[in-house]
Amino acid sequence: QVQLVESGGGLVQVGGSLRLSCVASGRTASSYAMGWFRQAPGKEREFVAAISWSGGIYYADSMKGRFTISRDNAKNTVYLQMDSLKPEDTAVYYCSAGPDVAGTGERYDYWGQGTQVTVSS
Repeated sequence: QVQLVESGGGLVQVGGSLRLSCVASGRTASSYAMGWFRQAPGKEREFVAAISWSGGIYYADSMKGRFTISRDNAKNTVYLQMDSLKPEDTAVYYCSAGPDVAGTGERYDYWGQGTQVTVSS
């Protein structure tokens, strides 16, 4: 069993930056691939980025260039650095853990409670 707790969301102006964190707890947390997804009101959940336990990275095409995923296995923490934020980035951002890097939520076994990111214009 893996528990995930996100933090770092908030209100930011257009063009600003935020760094989200997700702390994983559990005996084998560091061995999981970790992903970030987001869901805006009235929209489907959207893949953002994922990183394997060894550091292999996979981004959604639309997220490349502005978002950076990283992890610190010693701290069981994965980060999502978000730069040049736009109003359309407003969403609840969720951290997830699964056996492999994947771009679909069904491939992940564990989810955090989410953290709200609001970008104001």
